[in-house]
Order: sequence, then C-alpha cells, then structure tokens
Amino acid sequence: MGLLRVSTLLLVGTAHAVVSNPFDAVKGNASASTDALQVDLGYEIYKGVTNSTLGINTFRGIRFAAAPTGNLRWQAPTVPNSNRSSVLDASSFGPACPQTGSGGKVGQSIPGSSEDCLFLSVYAPRNASKLPVMVWVHGGGYGQGLGSEDLTNFVRDNENGLVGVAIQYRLGAFGFLAGDEVHRNGVVNAGLLDQHFALQWVQAYIEKFGGDPKRVTIAGVSAGAGSVMLQDIAYGGDLGTSLFTNSIAASPFLPQQYGYKDWIPSQNYYAFATAAGCPPQWAYGNSSQTIFECLVSQDTSTLQEASEIVSTSGTFGTWAFLPVTDGTFIQSTPTEALTQGKTNGLNLLTGNNAEEGRFFVTPNITTENDLLSWIHLVFPLFTSNDTSQLLSHYPLNDDLSADTPFFATNGESGLTATDISQTARGQQQRANNIYAETTFVCPSYWLAESYSSSGTGSGYKYQFSVVNAVHGADTAAVFNNPPGPNRGPDFVRAFSHIWGNFIIHNNPSISSEIANGAQSNNASASALENWPRFTAGDKKMVNLNQTGGELVPTAVLDAYFMPTLNVSTYQGEGLRNDLRVVDAGAWEGGRGARCEFWKSVAERVPE
Repeated sequence: MGLLRVSTLLLVGTAHAVVSNPFDAVKGNASASTDALQVDLGYEIYKGVTNSTLGINTFRGIRFAAAPTGNLRWQAPTVPNSNRSSVLDASSFGPACPQTGSGGKVGQSIPGSSEDCLFLSVYAPRNASKLPVMVWVHGGGYGQGLGSEDLTNFVRDNENGLVGVAIQYRLGAFGFLAGDEVHRNGVVNAGLLDQHFALQWVQAYIEKFGGDPKRVTIAGVSAGAGSVMLQDIAYGGDLGTSLFTNSIAASPFLPQQYGYKDWIPSQNYYAFATAAGCPPQWAYGNSSQTIFECLVSQDTSTLQEASEIVSTSGTFGTWAFLPVTDGTFIQSTPTEALTQGKTNGLNLLTGNNAEEGRFFVTPNITTENDLLSWIHLVFPLFTSNDTSQLLSHYPLNDDLSADTPFFATNGESGLTATDISQTARGQQQRANNIYAETTFVCPSYWLAESYSSSGTGSGYKYQFSVVNAVHGADTAAVFNNPPGPNRGPDFVRAFSHIWGNFIIHNNPSISSEIANGAQSNNASASALENWPRFTAGDKKMVNLNQTGGELVPTAVLDAYFMPTLNVSTYQGEGLRNDLRVVDAGAWEGGRGARCEFWKSVAERVPE
C-alpha cells in the first residue's frame, strides 16, 4: 500500500499535476438546508454556533477523515464513514491527538486525547460568500499541539474578510513513524498526508461555509510552518494552485530530514517496537506476525508510552519522529527543492522571531569546548573543515564580557545575536543562534528566495522583534489571542492586517495609517505601503518592533514546559509601532552569508 492511496495523480500535458479529490464520491449525498448554521457534508451533518456580536459562525470538531485506528494505523487517511442519522453538534473541539515529548522534555498530557483525532474547525463570517480562506496548521515539533487555536479575533480584526480553518494531524510515532517495514505495509509521513487530506476537504467543502476554494492560504508556526514548507514541495512541487495559492510560514521548523529507511529512522522504528512490546528478536521467533502487525494490534496507551520513551531519550531539544524523504509525497529535502524552485502555490510570506533558539539548546554551554562538544553531537556528519567554517561564521565580539548585561540586539549595529540576547550571552548565545539560524531562520530566507525566483510569484519576509521575541511569541500577537500587555493595540492591528492582506490580496503591504498606528504622530508615508520582495540579490525584509512603553520585569512560561523565563518587556500606553524595511543580508552581523554557509553544507546536516 503506497502513498498514492491518499489520492491519484493525473498528469495533464506539461502543466501541473491534478489531484483527484476523494470527497467527490460523498459530496453528492448532501442536501440543502434553510438553516445557516447547519451544514450537510454528504457523510455527516453539523450544526455550528454563532457570535451575534461579531457576526461570526463557528463550527468546531468537524471530522475530515475516518478514525486512523486499528488496521488504519499508519495508513493514508480515508473519507469518513457515513453517519447521517442525526445532526451533530459542532460547538466543541474534537479530541486532541496523542502527544509526545522531546529530548529532555516530557510531553504534555491533554485530557481526552485520542487516536481518533482527525478533526478541524471553521470560523466563518455570517453570510460569507466566496471569501479567501486561511488554513492554520499548529506547531509543536510534530509531537505536540492541537487545532484549538481560536481564529475569531483574527477574522474580526480583518473586518470579517476571510474564513479561518484550523486542522489537526497525527503526531509523534502515530504520525511520523518511518522505516522500511512501515513503508511496505502502510505509509510514512502519515501526519503530512493528514494535512494534505484536510486541504482536499477544504477544496470540496469550504464553499458551504462561504469560502473560496480558489483563494486558499495555508499558514503555520514552527512545525506547522515546517509542514507548510513540506506541503509547498509536496509531489515535487507539481501541484500548482490546485490546493492553495499562498503560504505563510512563521519560524519554519527544518530538522534533520532523512530518507525513510535510513539508519536513524530505522533505529527509532526498532526502539519504538521494542518499547511497545514488539521487539525484533520476538518477531524472528514468531512467524505468524511481523513487527508491524504486532504494533497495529497494540492499544493506544502502550504505543503512546513507547513514543514518549523513544522521543524523550534523544538529544536535548530534538524529536524522534519527524518527516522523512519518502520518494513520492516528499521527494527531496526542502533545501534541495527550494534551490531548484520546485514549489506549489504562487506567493509566500515568511518570518522568524528575534530569539528562536533558546528553548532547544542545552543550557550549560559556557566554554568553546562545550560548544564544540554540542556541535559534534548536533551535526555528527560535519568534517573538521565544516566545523572550522562554522566557528568562523559565528565569531564572538571582543567587546563582550562576562559582565555584559542581557539585552535585545537591534540587528544593525553593536553586539549581534551571535553574542547576546535577552536570555543568554557568550558561548551559550553562540549555540542558541547557530541552532536558530540553521533550524528556523535560514529556512525562511530560502523559502522567500525560492518563491521570488519562480517567475510567477513573490516571496516576502519579516522578523518579529517585540521583546521578548522567543520562539512562538508571534502567534498570540498575530491572532490577538490572548491579548498581551507587551503588544500595543496598534502593533496587533498592523500585524493582523499584514497576514490578512496577504491572504486577501496576495500581498502583505499595509497602509501608512495602519503601519504608523493611531498612537503615533507620524504622518509620513511608510515603506510598508509597498512591501519589497525578498530575493537572492536583494534581501529586504520588514522588522516588526515597537518603541516606548514602560520596562516591566516579566515571567514568561515557554510553550515547551521549561522553567519560567524571567525577562523584561515593554508595556503600557506609551507603546508605538516601529515597523521598517531592513537589509536581511547584513542583519545581525551578516546573517545572509551565514545562511549561504548552511546551504553549502546541507548534505551533511541534512536539511
């Protein structure tokens, strides 16, 4: 059973591939309804709820695929079974997928989580018709997270001019178990196929909610943005605009991506099987059942515990179960595909945060020897020459001392992100920035360059720098959920409209009025009225920041359950927008050149 079970590819001349939609077979069962909150999908009927004040209808917990349990474990998603005996309540979310921790960090426990978790939610303005659509893919290292992001404020803040969809997908070993036996008996990259299936659902049904299937933007943060990047290159970039036109990738997560039967995924498969009670030595003595068949027969809790054991035993800040190159759905590494311009859709907006690396690097690097040990652990295929080049690209400034106080760099002068941040300095910050750039920042450069060089579309880029701009801090800001004291209302309005304009108009440019903000006395024209494309020869991006406000000591609990982070943020009525175009190539002491270095060693990362 290969990957094409999820859909059939039909090549049409020399144009892009066309993907047959599996929902076409059940759509015809649907009937019309006079109730605006009742939606008939052919296989099930749902009734949502309305917010009469905001004029937004919400449909939560819509099943978009059959339960991937029992014999459907590690198989491509399939159309749900028909269940038309009653109208289903769509006022609450479906169960979250089973969660898995990462190296050094135990996974969160979400009550009511279940393998039967392939649900999505829709946020649609009342009386919507042919509105553009944003499909949100949550992050969490491909092992954590859920599709409960409330998109109501985002829809409202964009004048009810779009429809929002939030999806879930299988996580950890349930979604990303790889290895030769998985590939022969099921599918690898099951979680990515879930996302692809949800996009096919959107094509089939979003018109029923007032959305336009021809104007879809996929968006995500961290592993959600990494997922967007992988959907961008799915099927060799041969899907054109059949599933989406635009992409938004916020801090695109690019971990090491191996072939599905390479040594690392294979070892993780056998370690998982052993932890789940299906060890290889047992299978050799039991000719009636393979390891894979044994895994399919196990209960959820046994498999979830095995996924947790394998993933948390890895290197600090890493996940064991990740996307792989499978040869069909994902045909190459992202770096290779983006360099060759093999992408789906037309336009892309991507960004990174100012302090991406802090949560993923072991917090005990104080000497250069510590740094070298960490480099050898994280990049085991590096030659001595690779390591020497790496150190030369990330030098420490002679002006840095052990007494230098932590602070957020300005990106253009003085000490850089290689030297100092709000949370680290010296060798620790050096490691944090190395991880940040190779894993989150440089992929955003490569994405924007690839789309701008396509000849048909455009790539745009920004950096989120509102302190404390750690990984994931931008999500709450753009969705205004929850409102934060360190984000002024002018900033939230501008950031939300940047995303919204890109979704609605294919371009993130915003008016000077919105860019400058209502609290500003600045009446001059903003460069954001004509947001520049990010190209290989002209790396222009927008730095999103604020000035003013009162410095307030703040305790921040990060999204990955590390100890509380004590930083200072700026709060209060004095906050003013500081949004401007900068040179991303020269940013932070020459980040563009460092990204070129990472591209040159991609075969040994691999990424």
